[in-house]
Amino acid sequence: MSDSGTPRVTRLLPDAVHQAVKPGTAVVRLQTTHDRQGVLDGAWWPCSRDIAAELPALISALTEFLGPLTRVGLDAAAWDALPTRLLVDDRVVRIDSFPVGDDTVLVTRGDQDYFSLLVIPPHATPEAARTAMAEAVRADNITQAEQILINTGTDRATPKT
Repeated sequence: MSDSGTPRVTRLLPDAVHQAVKPGTAVVRLQTTHDRQGVLDGAWWPCSRDIAAELPALISALTEFLGPLTRVGLDAAAWDALPTRLLVDDRVVRIDSFPVGDDTVLVTRGDQDYFSLLVIPPHATPEAARTAMAEAVRADNITQAEQILINTGTDRATPKT
């Protein structure tokens, strides 16, 4: 019996992937189910609002598991000096400005395959960031990105110095 009619999703992260987080690396979790029923497909915790410094690591990390990415959609108001394109690993990735809010990044693979990632604010504590990431990647998550950040105490408020 053949299931050639069943679409195969390839290059998803294994369910048990846990890697040590090192300073200056992309911190990303992706939902690892094949049905992608949740509101969000994953979460990203950049170290700063400098998109030219942060985005290449995210794109490289996602490309390793998802294949080549073509576009990234961000809210220009949330980032420092948003470029229109970046060269990452010898590939041009277009950067689109959408009023999606600073709590979401949209990543496109191919022409119509979109992934929506929760963006954890750079000032978030590790514990709050892990909690927000875990909520974002739950297969049954129906909570919007902004509400996850509020619920976990990682909302847009900047830390007191």
